Amino acid sequence: MSQEVLSPARISEIHKEAGRRRTFAVISHPDAGKSTLTEALALHAKVIGTAGASSGKANRKETVSDWMQMEKDRGISISSAALQFSYRDTVINLLDTPGHADFSEDTYRVLAAVDCAVMLVDAAKGLETQTMKLFEVCKARNLPIITVINKWDRPGLDSLALMDEITERTGLQPMPLTWAVGISGDFRGVWDLRNDRFAQFKRNNSGANIALTEYFTPEEAAASQGDDWTNAVDEAGLVVESNLDFDLEEFHAGRATPILFSSAALNFGVKEILDALVDFAPPAAPRPDVDGTPREVAAPFAGFVFKVQAGMNKAHRDHVAFIRVCSGVFERGMVVTQTRTGKSFATKYAQQVFGREREVIDQAYPGDVVGLVNASSLRVGDSLFIEESVEFPAIPLFAPEHFQVARSKDPSKFKQFRRGIEQLEHEGVIQVLRSDLRGDQAPVLAAVGPMQFEVVEDRMAHDFSAPMRLERLPYSLARITTADAMPALANVPGAEVLLRSDGEYLALFNDVWALRRIEKNHPDLSLEPIGTHNPAK
Repeated sequence: MSQEVLSPARISEIHKEAGRRRTFAVISHPDAGKSTLTEALALHAKVIGTAGASSGKANRKETVSDWMQMEKDRGISISSAALQFSYRDTVINLLDTPGHADFSEDTYRVLAAVDCAVMLVDAAKGLETQTMKLFEVCKARNLPIITVINKWDRPGLDSLALMDEITERTGLQPMPLTWAVGISGDFRGVWDLRNDRFAQFKRNNSGANIALTEYFTPEEAAASQGDDWTNAVDEAGLVVESNLDFDLEEFHAGRATPILFSSAALNFGVKEILDALVDFAPPAAPRPDVDGTPREVAAPFAGFVFKVQAGMNKAHRDHVAFIRVCSGVFERGMVVTQTRTGKSFATKYAQQVFGREREVIDQAYPGDVVGLVNASSLRVGDSLFIEESVEFPAIPLFAPEHFQVARSKDPSKFKQFRRGIEQLEHEGVIQVLRSDLRGDQAPVLAAVGPMQFEVVEDRMAHDFSAPMRLERLPYSLARITTADAMPALANVPGAEVLLRSDGEYLALFNDVWALRRIEKNHPDLSLEPIGTHNPAK
């Protein structure tokens, strides 16, 4: 269908479809239950038959969102995963994210593509370090946050103490939508404040199937649950009294957070989370371009790449670029233009993604995630459009703190080695730095966390059949600089200048003392912290 002239009916359709989309990410500290919750949400939407807990044990079922072998072996999420499904006439685009700090860059990219976040809090541990880091990213992006207190079936903290911690550490006002009946470790059900009823849960097939739920009036709950019900009503009442009743504007403005209690592993309280997302999470809306001008959802198609992934299909070793549709209608086969290069290409192989499973998609609307297969020229942060040129804000790279030299173990496989390094660099798994002195056979890999090197080693060996060895470098700091720094720092101990593939020069230093010595001896050199500097186009 031509998109040159959109009829009023077509514009109305786009607005309607955008209004049906809920695109969100699940964020938390490692092991708070993100992948388990992702699985449980998909189970309640009836798009999978049974849910599995994310665990490294061989006798546990793997989750649909953790598909990499390392994820299955270790029971953690290493790569973000996209799941799309329908629930209550709403299209859910759910992006599961890695919790481990070493993969913060991947999570940051996902948060650039969503309209809302579900912050998962472990009932026993409260707000942990990585949760707070991700909260700060959400705050900087003005993303509304729904807070889910998870693992209430296990012994944990007091519910009011958790509310105080959320208020004090995030500044968000808690607004209970559900409240746990029974202390942590004795999860009877929840008081559904919106409908003023008691939802009582019973596990079904050890949590692999949707929990059996019965609903009771407050009077019936008081009679059957006694003090547990009274305490739940009193506690939730205190939170509402000291904060505020549910206020949608405060939630969307990022000043308040809806609160729900759950046990994702047992599928307790999961339906209530889905209902809250459908009823209250913001739909796809105009997104600002690089100049800050909102692009209307009914404007001609535009979107941006927030993730690139290879090796999802073992049979074909294909390359998938994940696109967030920002405006208009994406139609398979349409010819789009890449803003960075000005080149056009046809989107012949477009797919809807559900974890590792994929199916061909013909149309997608604002808020949807589309996988473009074998679009190997696309990189993270690339903007795509038809007709009206548009560029969305760049997704900044994190400052690397760990550096290692990579070399192929088998010189005869140098072509595979080079292709593998380039592919992982395109995906954003690792930053790759080079110099004439080191040569192309010994690129320097730069990472936010050391576990990224393990992922690179594993994928180089299994995805590209190019085993490699790594040699640690002493550097721990990096700064954006210019070509002028290369001769200036050529023979300076504790420093080195390398070129990143996006055209940026990075000056590496052993420690902060080496950096300060250089700043003192070379005051004219430009040394900018990474993160305050947008990548070159």
